[in-house]
Amino acid sequence: MVAQDGPESRTGSEGSGALALAAPPPPGATAVSAAVPGRGALWGVLSSWVVTRTLLILITAGIIKLGGLDVTTDVSVIYHGWYEVLQTGTFPMDDVTWQYPPGAALVMLLPGLLPWSYLVSFWVFAMLFDGIAMAMLVRSGLRRGRSLAGAWVWIAGVSLLGPTVYCRYDILVTAIAVTGLLVLLRRPVLGGVLLGIGGLVKIWPILALAGTPRGRRTRRSWTAAAAAVATLSFLIAAGMNGAFQFLTFQADRGIEVESVGALPLHFARMFGVWHGQVSMNYGSVELLGPWVTVISKVSMAATLLGFGWLLYWRVRARRWQPGTLYDAALAALLVFTVTSRVISPQYMIWLVGLAAVCLTVRGSNQKPVAIMVLVCTALTTGEFPMFFADVTSSQPVGVGILTARNLLLVATTILSCRRLWQSTQGPRPEPAEDTEVLAAAEPQSYPVRPGIAYEQSLLDD
Repeated sequence: MVAQDGPESRTGSEGSGALALAAPPPPGATAVSAAVPGRGALWGVLSSWVVTRTLLILITAGIIKLGGLDVTTDVSVIYHGWYEVLQTGTFPMDDVTWQYPPGAALVMLLPGLLPWSYLVSFWVFAMLFDGIAMAMLVRSGLRRGRSLAGAWVWIAGVSLLGPTVYCRYDILVTAIAVTGLLVLLRRPVLGGVLLGIGGLVKIWPILALAGTPRGRRTRRSWTAAAAAVATLSFLIAAGMNGAFQFLTFQADRGIEVESVGALPLHFARMFGVWHGQVSMNYGSVELLGPWVTVISKVSMAATLLGFGWLLYWRVRARRWQPGTLYDAALAALLVFTVTSRVISPQYMIWLVGLAAVCLTVRGSNQKPVAIMVLVCTALTTGEFPMFFADVTSSQPVGVGILTARNLLLVATTILSCRRLWQSTQGPRPEPAEDTEVLAAAEPQSYPVRPGIAYEQSLLDD
């Protein structure tokens, strides 16, 4: 939101860039904002979540069949094996498939708190965190001026990803990131701590801090995130051996078969001009052989270039709207995902979660991006688990689905970044009321005009 030019508008600034914000209506005026979603809409969302998750559990448990590939082995075999090692007070230092930050150990140990088998207990926690994310999206969507569209994106996206979502620990991380983002504007310290914890579990939630408004919110949230990472890292490293051993395994990775960088190798293999091998390497199916080193370096360069653009965007951004924090988080995550050497199917749940957060803001300019993310999620289920054998063998059907998903994912990234840039540059839009930010200022009485008080509350100067 930005302030209209006029006698009642003011522009706050800090550092090198000015931050333009919308002021509320002057005294005596009536604010016009979107109505709170009705009870019927709420019941529709909640009942849809219950129905889709019931079907998802039936599919995950094998009662309803979806393809011939068993996606539960990651939990019942790999996660459970790590759990047995972690119980002894050490990380699996001799297992190169352990590719995760130290906070992931806490997730692997969680199912041991429940009395059922490791697999069933993991499903319970997965569904619990799914419910937490859903509750936070609904809670945010029910505020005046907000929308339940984000909850619908979450319902659809998790459903489209199929049984994979309950058989990987990424849904737990995503729920933490969604919660941290949604509380960040009101409680920057809490939001920063949650995103820091999420980052210690799987790194990417730290990217959600890319769009924090300039001023005290950025300082407090970034400091809280850094403190959470440092404190938990110290405690885990002090209590267990090999907390950061995973870093030594990353350098020797190949190109995962589902990544964007794998597409040239798939096509070269189809036409008989690439004679590398496909094998399980460092916990995922990877392409190994000629050109892999070059593609890895190009991927790393693309990641640095993408993050460089995000830094440039932040420096040049002139105004923050209610959804800018969320839009920037989604754009940063898309850049991170498409330039990575690995795009595992469960990565899509990250994008679904942040796309859902964006759409809690009524009028978000990321709606087309969210729709494209959902299409990518459906295509992901097509390539894994349904046609994964065709992907690993570089057959036309598997490569065709993978190509469609990856090219659409690249287009989604470009569109998201373009819309993020446009929303913080160019002509000023009409002012709009964002009640989530306004609520922080309502209990206080300011001895100045409301517009100035409102801007001051946002800038936290």
